Amino acid sequence: MKQKFAEALKTFRKDVYKVEHDHNELKNMTEDALHITEDALDNAYHYHFHKLPDASRAEIINMVNNYTLEALLPPVVEKITKRQLMLERKLDLLVGLLENALERIGDGDDALAS
Repeated sequence: MKQKFAEALKTFRKDVYKVEHDHNELKNMTEDALHITEDALDNAYHYHFHKLPDASRAEIINMVNNYTLEALLPPVVEKITKRQLMLERKLDLLVGLLENALERIGDGDDALAS
């Protein structure tokens, strides 16, 4: 049984390495991250003034808002999204490893009962 767990763990590590380093996986993850980032930035909140400010102040606030939404946020949101997608894929692999381990434990209990 120890051998089976070692094989399952080795397979898990190979799959995680593939997710982290395979060119096609990274390309797909980047495309997914870009789509999610675009959707997130399209849904960004816009500031609405409660009292109408003077024109120069409103223009400065709009410039800062536009600069933030167009220059600062996209790379940050993209990086966070990539990390989230990577963690989700690793978690899926970990769930598969756990299911495999539980199956093998169940198989071991059946063999002991016989």
